[in-house]
Amino acid sequence: MKTMPHTRRDLAALFALAGVDLAAQQEPSGSLYIPKAHNIADRKLLHDFMDEFAFVDLVTAAPDIRITHIPVWLDRVAGKFGVLHGHVSRQNPQHKLFDGKQSAVIVFRGPHAYISPTWYAKPGTVPTWNFAVVHATGKPRAVTEKAAFKNLLAKLIAKFEKSGYDFSNVPPGVIDGMMQGIVGFEMEIDLLEGKFKLGQERNEPDRASLLEHLKTAKVDRSIYSLTEEFYRAKL
Repeated sequence: MKTMPHTRRDLAALFALAGVDLAAQQEPSGSLYIPKAHNIADRKLLHDFMDEFAFVDLVTAAPDIRITHIPVWLDRVAGKFGVLHGHVSRQNPQHKLFDGKQSAVIVFRGPHAYISPTWYAKPGTVPTWNFAVVHATGKPRAVTEKAAFKNLLAKLIAKFEKSGYDFSNVPPGVIDGMMQGIVGFEMEIDLLEGKFKLGQERNEPDRASLLEHLKTAKVDRSIYSLTEEFYRAKL
């Protein structure tokens, strides 16, 4: 199913909505420590965040901890909290856990930044780090039926493709060969946790000052910058 459209403006509006209920949120028991002030339970806000930051960490712990970094797509309307779809290499032993019985956590990470105490109007504070993450917990199940697996891949590609590539035009033999090297999965979300530590519990002058300083704060380097430097160093 096609994911619902969203914009950064929608996300900003939902931040405001979520803030209204912060005091009423209950700290969940799950994969993530969340102080009450940072707990976000608004499902649309969390789904929008997951759609925007869809390159994730797939974490399992049987028999050992294993983490795989992959893109996923979210079916918002399936299951209680949604269903996530993705794939891993068949050579990755993690796929052996896709039996619908083993638990996994899929971590969505948003922007983050160091916060200096000098940015606040109130003196006597200490440095901190602001960030936003969502954890989705469930039991991944392998998608083995060929048509369903191909549909999973088509939707995953469609979510990210912006340059005109059409998966439906790829010769069937090429697709079949590719599919033999990967294992698709779907994971119904049993627990959805959102931690948005953005200084929302501070007073209005502090929040205004924080936003002003974040305008010029150091940002992560781009993938272009990292790739260009890596090529120069290695080639």
